[in-house]
Amino acid sequence: MKYGGFGDDESLVVDQKGDFLKLNGEDEESSGSSSSIIGSSCCSTRGIGSFWWSFWWWARLMLVFVFLGVLAAVFLKWVCPFFMDKEVIPLINWERGTFSNLVLAVLVVTSMALFPVLLLPSSPSMWVAGLTFGYSYGFLLIIGGMTIGMSLPYFIGHVFYHKIHGLMERYPKKATLIKLAGDGNSFDQFRAVSLIRISPFPYCIYNYCAVATGVKYFPYLLGSLLGVVPEVFVALYTGILIKALADASQDQRSLSTQEILFNVAGFCFTIATTVIITIYANRRLKQLQQEELLVQ
Repeated sequence: MKYGGFGDDESLVVDQKGDFLKLNGEDEESSGSSSSIIGSSCCSTRGIGSFWWSFWWWARLMLVFVFLGVLAAVFLKWVCPFFMDKEVIPLINWERGTFSNLVLAVLVVTSMALFPVLLLPSSPSMWVAGLTFGYSYGFLLIIGGMTIGMSLPYFIGHVFYHKIHGLMERYPKKATLIKLAGDGNSFDQFRAVSLIRISPFPYCIYNYCAVATGVKYFPYLLGSLLGVVPEVFVALYTGILIKALADASQDQRSLSTQEILFNVAGFCFTIATTVIITIYANRRLKQLQQEELLVQ
């Protein structure tokens, strides 16, 4: 029951026992305005919290890089000379005295071609390429070997196609990521393969699993070669840095402050670039997975 007499927009609501429950009209307007104020304040608080969380995340990331830079400087100044004299310099001298550059080039290409087939890591071969041949020739040798090392497992995978496909069906959640490479046209496959190569997905395992996703050979090969470029440059830089430290230690001299800063800055920049590209690739892969789920 309602009783009027309280204005145009006001009325009292009374229940069956005769108790007044609430006053309509101004109270509703005031409650609406208060709720809007609370909502706006919550939004502003949420925005401030998001800003500070983002700022704190980047601040922690910068602190990590500063700590790694200081640690690298200490390592280069005191730890490296001792390690170089005992282990690295004898190994480099043996390598230079035993093999010519031509033989080393053949060994680098052969190892980069066969190690992925045997599920063995090929990073040491890339270090040798950087140490001996530098960026330009080292990059060409590594890419040449990788072309073979990516192609052989792809074609070998055709022989075990049904077994690989059965394993992927048995573990559908883990196989969702690599199945993206077989969707769409050639450009979509090229893009998906590039992102998978940049991501932390195991390099050698994907070489064999790719054929079961239905990806074509040329998008697979070109996307793979593009995706491994950051890893190749990190490995080449590592080999070049090892050579510089070994030469300085063999000449019985320590690195100057300028050389230390240059090497530390170059190493941190290389690692930071690789991390940023990897983070972007992982986010893009998640977006592609979500789009694939929506389509299904």
